[in-house]
Amino acid sequence: MFASSYSFYMFLFWINVLALAVYAYDKHCAAYGKWRVPEFVLFAVSAALGGFGALCGMILFNHKTAKKSFVMGVPLVLLLQILGMAFYFTHY
Repeated sequence: MFASSYSFYMFLFWINVLALAVYAYDKHCAAYGKWRVPEFVLFAVSAALGGFGALCGMILFNHKTAKKSFVMGVPLVLLLQILGMAFYFTHY
């Protein structure tokens, strides 16, 4: 079962670290006027089970908190991920 394997938990850990790092890098680029990470990439990392890291990045770095699509979208993605994993863990 994939959900109980060590590799799944390592994937969750590293994808969330990556999401946090991408949000931190984008905030750094925004502060120094450099090329930014596209919003599609920020959403894609969040959707790839990195919702917790993305939300932490938004809160810790106060990044993308003025954009309604991120304020509503990232927590919604995280909620759907939590519900999906809870369903999977309890039924399979």
